[in-house]
Amino acid sequence: MSSDFFTSLLGNIWSIFLIVLFFGGSIFVHELGHFLAARRRGLKVERFSIGFGPAIWRRVGKDGCEYRISVLPLGGYVALPQLADLSAIEGEPTTDVAKLPPPNYATKMIVFVMGAVFNVLFAFALACILWIVGQQTSEDLSTTRIGYITDTITLPDGSKVMSPAREAGLKVGDTVRAIDGEKVKDWPDMMQTLVTSFGQAEDGRRESIFTIERDGQTRDFVLHPRLVSEDKVRKIGIIAAYTPIVAEVPKDSYAEKLGLKVDDANTALNGAPLLNLLTLHDALQKDGSAALILTVKRGQQNLEVTVPTDRPKEAAGIFGASFRTTTGLIHTNPVEQITSHASMMVRVLVSLVHPHSDINVSKLSGPVGIGKVFWDASEAGMRYVLWITILVNVNLALFNLLPIPVLDGGQMLFATIGRLRGRALSMNFVATSQSIFMVLLLTLIVYVSVFDIGRIRRDAKADAQAKEAVTEQKKAAEQPAPAKP
Repeated sequence: MSSDFFTSLLGNIWSIFLIVLFFGGSIFVHELGHFLAARRRGLKVERFSIGFGPAIWRRVGKDGCEYRISVLPLGGYVALPQLADLSAIEGEPTTDVAKLPPPNYATKMIVFVMGAVFNVLFAFALACILWIVGQQTSEDLSTTRIGYITDTITLPDGSKVMSPAREAGLKVGDTVRAIDGEKVKDWPDMMQTLVTSFGQAEDGRRESIFTIERDGQTRDFVLHPRLVSEDKVRKIGIIAAYTPIVAEVPKDSYAEKLGLKVDDANTALNGAPLLNLLTLHDALQKDGSAALILTVKRGQQNLEVTVPTDRPKEAAGIFGASFRTTTGLIHTNPVEQITSHASMMVRVLVSLVHPHSDINVSKLSGPVGIGKVFWDASEAGMRYVLWITILVNVNLALFNLLPIPVLDGGQMLFATIGRLRGRALSMNFVATSQSIFMVLLLTLIVYVSVFDIGRIRRDAKADAQAKEAVTEQKKAAEQPAPAKP
């Protein structure tokens, strides 16, 4: 018991350390870009803060700059009184701004943009590491081939309707090449493209055009996605293809009785390709009046395993065994990694403002959600932590370049407007805009964090139910079979 406690404690400490190192480090890198650019351009730097609000730790350097870590880890800032009046956020400047030389337009643009540039450079450096060591993936994630189609999907109100994939005539084995004309490279990319799509039919139904490759031929299918789950995202009722591989054969299990062995690849069922374990599950749940022929690849041999008619009803899972899929490493070059993340961010931003999209701010993640992602990534391994950090830095760079006051893009917009009109915007106007949008930004962070917490609670509940189901299956598997009369 004590050993499990300390193992869990050390795991939690490690997760917290990684969140501070990589999430906090991403914010630090962004502000470092502003700081170094400002110094290079000869600007006065009053403060370098990670986080907002009162200081947890502070120190004034020999250069006269105050370095601090603040209580609210929702970002950070570099206090540059010559560039912008952010006294509502950073506090009143200690330097008389009137005595400082005004920076030119080029200086303003360079300093404001360098935060995003440093995030991209940091992401590129991490992407180079991930390119070398490889990114962990699995067969079901690296494909766009359909392995299973549900007959129905459940709507948020609990009602069941025919799945859009079944309704449109998609088939197991189809390979999705594009959605609405946009090519998809793997399963997560395909799902994200579907979720952020905003096609609409003339009758008002949601609509997506799936470009499908079937038997060497390519054709388009018109699908009408439905909103599912509490998050209300677009789904069509498909699951990725993969080859089920036996991971464990418990002693005295039905799998052992059938002669299955660890690492057996289940490639076909009754002569048809087996592309998802759910297909086998469905066959076992049906009337057992006919035997099932399972084709198994063991090493270089293809064997046929007969599942007789008197098979159990699978209360203990499929044959009482556990299954896995193949895993491996992919080595994606840094440029492709960066552009892939950037494309994803752009799709989300476009969906947020499109009138026919189902994406709204409640589906975004704030600091709580990002922290949870890093927490999960720490349990999955350092490769996944690197991948998430690259994603966060690319998103941070693009988000900060949006033309919104308080963000770097807003400052660049103000500077550009001042340049075009021949004189700077009123300091009162700029300060008021900054204050208003800072309140809105903090409100948005709190708003999305509420939904982050709700998703975390639902995930925790689902995990607990899954563990309970596994425990019940193991208990059922351990029970002796009833004696035949």
